[in-house]
Amino acid sequence: MIELEKLNEFTESHGALRTGKGLVSGVIALTLAILCFLGVLAFHFPEYLTTPQLRKSYDVAVIRNIMLVAMAIAGGISLVNILFNRARWLATFAFAMVALTAFLGGHKVEVDPNFPDNTPYIGLDWFILDLLGSSLIFIFIEKLFALRKDQPIFRAEWQTDFHHFIVNHMVVGFVLLATNLIAHKFFGWAASDGIRGWVQGLNFWVALFLIVLVADLVQYWTHRAYHEVPVLWRLHAVHHSVKSMDWMAGSRQHILELLITRTLVLAPIYVLGFSKEVIDAYIVIVGFQAVFNHANVSVRLGPLRYVLVTPNFHHWHHSQDQEALDKNYAAHFAFLDYLFGTAVKSTKLWPEHYGVLGDYVPNGFVKQFKFPFTWKG
Repeated sequence: MIELEKLNEFTESHGALRTGKGLVSGVIALTLAILCFLGVLAFHFPEYLTTPQLRKSYDVAVIRNIMLVAMAIAGGISLVNILFNRARWLATFAFAMVALTAFLGGHKVEVDPNFPDNTPYIGLDWFILDLLGSSLIFIFIEKLFALRKDQPIFRAEWQTDFHHFIVNHMVVGFVLLATNLIAHKFFGWAASDGIRGWVQGLNFWVALFLIVLVADLVQYWTHRAYHEVPVLWRLHAVHHSVKSMDWMAGSRQHILELLITRTLVLAPIYVLGFSKEVIDAYIVIVGFQAVFNHANVSVRLGPLRYVLVTPNFHHWHHSQDQEALDKNYAAHFAFLDYLFGTAVKSTKLWPEHYGVLGDYVPNGFVKQFKFPFTWKG
């Protein structure tokens, strides 16, 4: 089928999308349609396709309404593009996905609440909600406070980062299970009831500051090791290969690096025994900063930039500029880099170029997944 060949070629291409051809609206329609299709699958098989911790927190009625609106938008955009012959092949796929979602019951699927919580699962619900929430929030922020105003939303290589986003979110259940098992097995001996009791007795805000500081200290030295140990750089180079900074850029991360980093960060959090409320707050903070600090936004925060990591601080870490190589490792507290002598010192406000110096990391998700095991450098 010619249409299927076009879609395959489109998902593997690496150029920015041109406006006025129906491609941008077609991608939006197809993305919404696929999310609706995944949503209806999650309604049918919640025990296997939804996250146990997350499914207890959201209102299913609200999710149904969001799905209905998304189906209407995707279907409407697709029909308009088909009628006006604008990337009809893309619009046809989007409309077909909406029709299939409706055929499977759409937003009206009844969910039986009596199912076990301990089944192996793929976090489709987390993927759907995170993609919708992140795109709506951060694209708006990027347009409001854009650093590079001429950078399109669907910039060059966006497909590669979207593939990373999909895979890294789909395996969230496996990553959480694996990191918990590893942390308990290898670091359980260090847990002390006395220390845990003291930590759990701390004021919420004090405990929140402590958990972020502890996590960032671990991330700082782990991150620094990724740069200074050649075998670890093979993994981390994938993350640095992104050449355009935006909300999607942080998703480009090798799955092994994700597993290693999360395990090492989880270990002290588990050993110290922070309360669930503090851990939940930390997850919100790390989730926001991980996206925001890669975003295409012109934010420096004045003198606070020496204390907190900002997009300006982290953009320098991704720079090819000589003065920025192997600098700015912290994820939350910029003062750690100033303390350990690894902060960027430049007279320029922002870096000029991003990516790996020498540009030797291949593009495309599959090639980047294999890169650490095949690189001869």
